[in-house]
Amino acid sequence: MLFLVGGSAHAFAAARPVLAVMSRDAIHLGQTGSGALLKLINNFLCGVQAASLAEANALIDAEGLDREKALTVLTNGAPGSPLVKTISARASTGDTTLNFQLRLMAKDLTYALAEANAHHLPLETAASALHIFKHAVDAGRGDKDFSAVIGSVSQAASRP
Repeated sequence: MLFLVGGSAHAFAAARPVLAVMSRDAIHLGQTGSGALLKLINNFLCGVQAASLAEANALIDAEGLDREKALTVLTNGAPGSPLVKTISARASTGDTTLNFQLRLMAKDLTYALAEANAHHLPLETAASALHIFKHAVDAGRGDKDFSAVIGSVSQAASRP
């Protein structure tokens, strides 16, 4: 676990020994709310990667490519971030272990968009990812791990 902390430097220094016992690290990010904001940004970036992988999988399947070979190329090439590797492997093996609910990813994408809107930033990739996650929630995947977004794009395309 990594703690992202906002608040005074003095309060952080006082809390750091306790946080160190419970985590691999604690990072002070500035004023109160900064830690929560960076967590939201982190989740938005994860959601965009997961949504992109869901679309990539749908295109792989639609074109009839060998999924295992295609995902090996993608996960070991430039797009192969640790997150892409993890959720790709989970989807390929059918691992349904719940780490982070899909509906909560949709919530965080919604909050990231609202935060960006307050600063007049469009976050177009977040908006697209939210659209994909909403389809997955509507398809009944909301209580599953967010990696369950994989497969939701091809299901959405096959609906009338």
